[in-house]
Amino acid sequence: MRIVFIHPNYHSGGAEIAGSWPPAWVAYLTGSLRAAGFDDIHFIDAMTNHVDDDMLRARLAELKPDVVGTTAITPSIYVAEEVLRITREVVPEAVTVLGGIHATFMFRQVLTEAPWIDVIVRGEGEEIVVNLMNAIAEGRWPADRRKIHGLAFIEEGEIVATQAASTVKNLDGIKPDWSILEWEKYIYVPLNRRVAIPNMARGCPFTCSFCSQWKFWRDYRVRDPKKVVDEIEDLVENHGVGFFILADEEPTINRKKFIEFCEELIARDLPRRIQWGINTRVTDIMRDKDLLPFYRKAGLVHVSLGTEAAAQLKLDQFNKETTVADNKEAIRLLREADIFTEAQFIVGLDNETPETLEETFQMAWDWQPDLANWAMYTPWPFTPLFQELRDQVEVFDYSKYNFVTPIMKPKAMSRGKLLEGVLNNYRRFYMRKALFHYPWRGTGYRRKYLLGCLKAFLKAGVQRQFYDLGKTDYFSMKPRDDLDFGFDMTRTIADAQLADWEDHADKKRKAAERREALRAQGKARATERNAVKACGGGGQLEELPGQPRPFRMPNGAQPGLREPAE
Repeated sequence: MRIVFIHPNYHSGGAEIAGSWPPAWVAYLTGSLRAAGFDDIHFIDAMTNHVDDDMLRARLAELKPDVVGTTAITPSIYVAEEVLRITREVVPEAVTVLGGIHATFMFRQVLTEAPWIDVIVRGEGEEIVVNLMNAIAEGRWPADRRKIHGLAFIEEGEIVATQAASTVKNLDGIKPDWSILEWEKYIYVPLNRRVAIPNMARGCPFTCSFCSQWKFWRDYRVRDPKKVVDEIEDLVENHGVGFFILADEEPTINRKKFIEFCEELIARDLPRRIQWGINTRVTDIMRDKDLLPFYRKAGLVHVSLGTEAAAQLKLDQFNKETTVADNKEAIRLLREADIFTEAQFIVGLDNETPETLEETFQMAWDWQPDLANWAMYTPWPFTPLFQELRDQVEVFDYSKYNFVTPIMKPKAMSRGKLLEGVLNNYRRFYMRKALFHYPWRGTGYRRKYLLGCLKAFLKAGVQRQFYDLGKTDYFSMKPRDDLDFGFDMTRTIADAQLADWEDHADKKRKAAERREALRAQGKARATERNAVKACGGGGQLEELPGQPRPFRMPNGAQPGLREPAE
């Protein structure tokens, strides 16, 4: 059975500025499938190779696959849907499969607008895909599709979701097949080195209101650090990788495992051949301030901090559990440890103003990170913050949900003025850095790295790729208030998806009502018991003959008074 995976040809003016990123998802899925006995697997990286629709048609006609699978984050969903529509056109008998975070949460929306998709994989794909491919190879598809956990599909006009699959418990059992990637094409621009994105942990115990990753991965799991370093050593020796970024949401959460990871890198002398970066929380940097020089010795050179906002009000709104003072201190600590710092700011909510944008610039300059990034708030439709702000969301063209397009319109600003304010922050920050910091601060590696970052920014600006400016009329003579961002305003939330949201909201409301009723019931019983005591009742009721002793939970809680499951 021939399987073809395709990475959608979607581009925006965001992360691509720093390089071409290897799509790790295909390595993890391919590794799991090869371990299950599937060996006829092909990969088309349409994004990196800029494969257009006609080229894709020709490649599919040549390969004649039995199964075609692709993935999508929210902004690439329409391209992914088109990939599978083209598949249906060229190889109509092939089973079309879609996975990824957007399809996992928005499967009703996706299947409504793209009914040519045979099946959606919901959640982590390694185990689900193996079960799915086994069913197809053994001729049990589509008869057994309701028996496979973690799927969604259309059956007799009805959108069906099978029981959710469990998360992958044995992460160390996954052996990614990195050989399926064309490594010479994945380059980290600041260092001009091949770059990889391995995975040490999945999940996040924090629940930032604008983020969906904690919902997708659900429980937090960490791999054996030695197994992760085995994988990195393979990437260095067999694929020429010289820089990696851990894909983890917060790799430093498990302090013990992270220290073991660093120790293993040092023991194998890997920091001499490869350096790396992470995203992490300000609180973890504060916690590990005495360990930062050790992390640097292990090859950690770049930390992207979720500082998110310069105002405490916004930090609280994002549920960040940090303070503005913590942000400044964490950046100072990293700078002293000779680790490059990148401060991330989220802008563009309804309460954004020219003054708040200016505040983020002044704060960034006061903190003095090496890099700063202003990302437009993007209302992922499956996050808690979206549900709070849903009535304010006007744009449902998901191709623009890319962190660089102003989806939300602040009350006090137009989208054009918001974009102009963000770009002005970039101009001032990096011009000052280029003139007074990058060429003069430090020597050797530090200077090379920072000038490489600056080169990446300048290149993207000249090519009008930065912030997708080449796809807007930003360079026209129009007033900023009249900028056209090319939103497809005909796109809306599908009725099936809305109904699902309303049903979920209703379940949450009923669950809250049940919890409140149980609390009221408990208070009433407590009042009743106190009344008995006040009338001369003893402090402990005697057991009646023939009646069982009341059961008590070890912690003193009463059975049956737990919060009902939603």
